[in-house]
Formats: sequence, C-alpha cells, structure tokens
Amino acid sequence: MNRFKVVIIGGGPGGYVTAIRLQQYGIDVAVFEKERLGGVCLNHGCIPTKSLVKVADLYSEIKESENFGISIERSRINYKKVWQRKNDVVEKLVSGVEFIFNKRNIPTIKETVKKIEKTETVYKIVTDHDEYLAEYIIIATGSKPKELPFMKCDGNIILSSRDILKMEELPKKMVVIGGGVIGCEFASIYNQLGVEVEIVEFLPNLIDMEDIEISKRLGMALKRSGIKLHLKTAVENYAETPDGILLKLSNGKEIETDKILLSVGRIPFMDIEFINSNISMNNGFVIIDKMMKTNLENIFAIGDVTGKLMLAHTASKQGLIVADIIHNEINKVDIEIIDLDYKKIPACTFTNPEIASVGYTQEEAEKKFEDVIIGKFPFSANGKALGLGATFGFVKVIGLKNSNKIIGVHIIGPQATELIAQAGILLGLDATIDDVKKVIFAHPTLSESVMEAVEDLEKLAINKI
Repeated sequence: MNRFKVVIIGGGPGGYVTAIRLQQYGIDVAVFEKERLGGVCLNHGCIPTKSLVKVADLYSEIKESENFGISIERSRINYKKVWQRKNDVVEKLVSGVEFIFNKRNIPTIKETVKKIEKTETVYKIVTDHDEYLAEYIIIATGSKPKELPFMKCDGNIILSSRDILKMEELPKKMVVIGGGVIGCEFASIYNQLGVEVEIVEFLPNLIDMEDIEISKRLGMALKRSGIKLHLKTAVENYAETPDGILLKLSNGKEIETDKILLSVGRIPFMDIEFINSNISMNNGFVIIDKMMKTNLENIFAIGDVTGKLMLAHTASKQGLIVADIIHNEINKVDIEIIDLDYKKIPACTFTNPEIASVGYTQEEAEKKFEDVIIGKFPFSANGKALGLGATFGFVKVIGLKNSNKIIGVHIIGPQATELIAQAGILLGLDATIDDVKKVIFAHPTLSESVMEAVEDLEKLAINKI
C-alpha cells in the first residue's frame, strides 16, 4: 500500500501550489486529481476566460480605431481561431504545471477519493481501485456550478460556465441568468464579440458584493455597451421553441434566445465518505479554523470547499499557509504563520470596464465605523487614461478619519485588475494616508489615480476640484 506524508485531494490552484511548496520543503506529498492539474481555474475558468477577454477588448479597440486616427475598413471575428487560441493558452499553462510536477517528482494520482478512514496512526484513503496511507490530508476539492431547481444545464442550449467555454461558434443571442462576477464577465465578452446579450439578475445590482456605487456604475457601462439588464427580476419558467428557448420573467416580459448561460453561483464539491469519524460541515462547506484546520486531527481544507472567499488566489494563499504549518511540525522549524485576513484579499472582475476591490465597501465601513472618510479620483482627469482613450470610471478609497488608516479601495476603469495590487499592498501593511505620502508614483501612469484618491481623503488631490 502506497504511503505518503501528505496527501492533497484536488489539483486546482490550492492543491497544486501547496504540493509544490511542500516538495520545496522536502516533504513527501502526492496529489489526487482525476482530471488535469490546474483545476477549474486553469482548465475551465480564469485562464481560458481571460484569453477571451483579450480578444474581446482587442476587437472593441479595433472598432474604435478611427478615434485614434487609424482607418480599418473591415474587421471580423473568426471564432474558431479565437476558440483554438484559448485552448492553446490553457494547454501551455497546464502542461507547464505538469512539467513542474514531473521534474519535482510529485505523484499525481488520477483517481477519485471515495472514502477516508481514520486508523490509529494514519489515515487510509480509498479510491475505486486502490488504497493509500497518509499522515496529513489537505482537502482542496473546489466547487461546481449551481443550477436552478427547474432549470438544469444540458451543455447545448442551457450552459454552465464550463459548457460555454466549449462553444465553438458564436450565437446570435444569449441570455445570462445571474449578474454575479462570472455572469457579467461572459456577458461583457460576448457583447464585445457582437452577440446580443441580456442579463437577468434577481438582486437590485450587478455583482452585489461590490461597493454599491461601483455596481451601479458597472450597470451603466454595460447598458451603454448594448447589454439589456433585467434587475430585481427572476426567471419563472422556460420552454423550448423551434428556434431556441423562451424565458418567462417575473417582470412579465418574455425573452427568446439561442443560448442561456446559467450563472447563479457555485456550490462546494465534497462527496467523500468519512469512516470512524465525521468532518464538520455547514451547508456542504467544510468548516475550518483560522489555520485551515478541520475538526479532525491533521486534516486541513482549503479553497472553494471552505466557502471563505471563492477566488483562486484565496485557495493558493490558504494552501501556502498550510504548507508552512506542516513544515513547522514535521521539520521542527519555526516559520511565522500568517493570520489570513479575508477582508484584505483583492477581488477582480474582467468586464469592460474592469472592476477590482479590496477591503471594506463604503456601506460596510459606515455600519462598522463612525469616522469613515471617502476619497475619489476620476480617470477622466488622469493623463495616461486620456492617452489610452479609456477615461470611464474612478478610484474610490475608504479611510478612517481618526487614524488616517486606509481600509478599502474600489476601482472601476482601465486596468483596474492590475491597479488593485497596489491597494492590496496598502491594506496588507495597514497603511495610513501618511504612509502613502512617502511613496512616489511614476508619471504618467494610471496608478497616479490611486495616489490622488488617497490624497482626496484629506481633500488634497491636485488634479481634482
């Protein structure tokens, strides 16, 4: 029977990153992954989607080239080539991770874990074909798309976020059910590629966890681009037609469409049976403490299956912390363990315009603190943004008046998903307004907008009236 010091169940951005770090520490580790390494993120989510984002943004720029003095008489989308390029990007990245595993001699076991049994000294991991032993287990099984009780994905007309990436031809019309991050990203992509898109969202705003001002501005931008929004609206029923599918909405409207993207959230993927022990769970999510430990000795859980913050980089960071904990225990070292603050993890949405945020929203801050101050700076007053022809949006900073501490940053506009890294550093270091004053921001750059938004907390932004 194969025995390992550590076994990781799931090879996504939590699992594979953790395995590499453990191997760097000289710890024997194996990963159970029934598909390819990289999980949903690399194979069916973040990476292929960002490949499509690039094409959509480039096509939009080409259509606006006259504004820059460039005349292009005819442009068209060859979606088969777009689709193949997406696959090539995924293959290059995934094969790169697999190459690292091979070079580092990290075993990848392509089996599904069915049972985990506690013995006196180790855990026994049972698959359909074999049994394995491990002293430590890290559960990184991820999540899967949620469906509606009356509407299931069929992979043809009603698509999940995974199904839509298999689509080799552009439809004429698409309805996105769910205005969260995934729904808005795909709506923006296919709208830019020429598809007629409508979004149906039950809540009052798109991407409801974002700062309300940012959410409303995103809605404004998407409507301006031609996407029809049905907010505070539910899908009540649907029927197949000779040409596609007919949706009946709670606002009394009917929509006929070629394709539906069902994007109403994700649910944990966790169907392992525990023998001689019970792992604590809540609504399908594995319960963990601040060190990612479950209620079972030497069993950790990371990533989407914990329900903390369903982002790839959350899973990776959780995993690296777990690797340090196990390294400390096994190799008798004393690495300082980070106390992960989920409020300081950046979130990015690759719509057009992009949005990104970290920390408290204005609404959250005003409920929690008494001395909240707000600073804002528009991209329309930024020199680099003017040169790029991308002036829609702004940077918004949340601070505390008594301490001058920065507790939130929210961005909508050009390269927001890159700019948010600066904000992540500021919050990670518990920076104040005075700390930012010590930093010199290069000119002309979009990042100056972050600086001026911080300055606006004290009403001292130079380029804002």
